[in-house]
Amino acid sequence: MKKILMLHGINHNMFGKRDPVQYGTITLGEIDARLQDLGHELAVQVESFQTNSEASMCERIHHAFEENVDAVLINAGAWTHYSYGIRDALAILVCPVVELHMSNIHAREPFRHHSVFAEIVKGQICGFGIQSYLLALRAAVAEIEQK
Repeated sequence: MKKILMLHGINHNMFGKRDPVQYGTITLGEIDARLQDLGHELAVQVESFQTNSEASMCERIHHAFEENVDAVLINAGAWTHYSYGIRDALAILVCPVVELHMSNIHAREPFRHHSVFAEIVKGQICGFGIQSYLLALRAAVAEIEQK
């Protein structure tokens, strides 16, 4: 069974409580449950990881390389806009990486318009709330199947 790693970034443990205008009221647990359900439907294993530590995120990406995961989904939150450390860790991966965001980062504050990951990811999905996660999973599976 193909393995897809979902990486949740900084402050995502606060989904459901944090800024419901931008992120709605869905919790991280509910997001992961929806990903698990879709993963079963698509016949892939989805493992989720969340951290508020940039070092832990880089270490998990390194472990994903060692595990030879088939694809990585990442919503790095604010790290998207400035973490060259996470960018460099992602660049090590040889599998498809899909960047996603619940909100439309291009319609928000100017600092959110730029992604330091954009040049190294397969694609970016943003602005669709929980659907951004599900669309990203479908896109990753499609990429895996094309190989």
